[in-house]
Amino acid sequence: MNQLEILRFALRGLLANKMRSSLTTLGILIGVAAVIMLVAVGEGSSRSIQQNIQRLGANTLTISPSFSGAGTRDAPASGPRTQARQLSLADAKALTDRTLAPSVKTVSPVMNATSATAAYGAASHAIAQFVGTYPSYFEAVNKPVTKGTYFFNDDVLAARKVVVLGQTVVEELFGTVDPIGKQVSVSGVPFTVVGVLKEAGSTGMQDADDVAIAPLPAVQQSLSGFGSLSSIVVQATGAETTTTAQSEITAILNQRHGITGNTPDYRILNQATLQETVSAATGTFTVLLGAVAAISLLVGGIGITNIMLVTVTERTREIGIRKAIGAPRSAILGQFLLEATLLSLVGGLSGVLVAFAGTRVTIAGIEPVLVPSSVALALGVSVGIGLFFGSYPANRAAKLRPIQALRHE
Repeated sequence: MNQLEILRFALRGLLANKMRSSLTTLGILIGVAAVIMLVAVGEGSSRSIQQNIQRLGANTLTISPSFSGAGTRDAPASGPRTQARQLSLADAKALTDRTLAPSVKTVSPVMNATSATAAYGAASHAIAQFVGTYPSYFEAVNKPVTKGTYFFNDDVLAARKVVVLGQTVVEELFGTVDPIGKQVSVSGVPFTVVGVLKEAGSTGMQDADDVAIAPLPAVQQSLSGFGSLSSIVVQATGAETTTTAQSEITAILNQRHGITGNTPDYRILNQATLQETVSAATGTFTVLLGAVAAISLLVGGIGITNIMLVTVTERTREIGIRKAIGAPRSAILGQFLLEATLLSLVGGLSGVLVAFAGTRVTIAGIEPVLVPSSVALALGVSVGIGLFFGSYPANRAAKLRPIQALRHE
C-alpha cells in the first residue's frame, strides 16, 4: 500500500464523521489562535511602552527632587544635614560647566505651573501641564513643532510671554481657527501663541497633548513665582555617554548639596536604563501569556487522543478486514497517525488565519503585533501534538490481531 492510498483512507475516515472532526479541529484552532494572539498583545504592549519611553530620548536624564531618607519638606532629618535642598536654577547652570560635565549637551530647567487655566474668547481650558523652560527642552524630550515655531533664547532673556501649545489645548480653545499669533489669557496673564506641538497621543491616563510650554522667566514672573524647580532635563552628548553624564551630574549635585552618603535629596531617571528594565519585564510578560495560552493547545491534544481512541474502537472490524486481506502493520499505523496529524494541521492553519485577523483589531487600546516566530512555533507544536497524541491510538489500532478484530461487534 503506497502513501497515496494511506492518505485516501485517512481522508475518508475523517470525512465519515464530519462533526466529530470539526469539533476536534476547533480545539486545536482555539489553542493556536490563543497562543499567537496573546503573544501579539504582549508584543504590542511592549512596543507601546517602549515608544512612550523613547519619546524622551535614549540620551535624556531627568533630575527631580527626592525628599525621602535624609530630609523632607516638612520633617528635618537627623545627622549633619538637617534639611534636603531643592533643585534650583543655580544647580541647572552648574551642570552646563563643560569642564565638570563634558558629557552633557544641554540642560533645561523645568518649572510646572499649577492651576493654569487658559482662555480665548468664550472658550476656556484647564491645562494639565503648563511648563516653563528653555528652548533646548523641545529637543531633549522630543517635542517637535508642527506649526509655527518654538521660542528662542532671546525670548527667555527678555522674559517674553510667548507660548507653544499642544494639540488638545489648541482644539479646546481655537477649534479650527489658526492659533498662531493669537493671544490667550493664562490665569489672567496674556501669552502670544507662537507654535503648536506635533500630536503625541495619550500616555496611559495622561493626555500628552494637554500641555503648554513657555519661557521659564515668563512663567516664574506671571504664574509660579521664583521657587524651586520641578525638575531639570539633561541631554547627554550621545546615547553611549548617558551613563557618564549621569556620573558627572551626580558629582556636581552632591558637591553643591553637601551630600556625603548614599541618600541624595534628588533622583536621576535614566531613560536608557528604564527602557532596558521595561523591555526585560514585558518580555517575561509576553512569555507568560504564551505559556498560559499553550495550555489550551494541550487540551486540544488530549481531545485528539480521545477522538482517535473512539475512532479506533468504532473501526475495529474494518481494521481486522484490512489486516486479513494483507494490509501491513505500517499501513494501519500510518493511516491513524495521518488522520491525527491532519486534524491538528487543519486546526493549526485555521488558528493562524483567525489570529492574523485578530491582530488587525485594537484590543484595550493596544495594537497587537504579529510575531512570526510565534506563528511558526504554534503551528509546529500543533502538528507535533497531532503526532504525539495520535501515536497511542494508532499503535493500538496497528497491534490489533485480525482474528480478534473480526470477532468485534
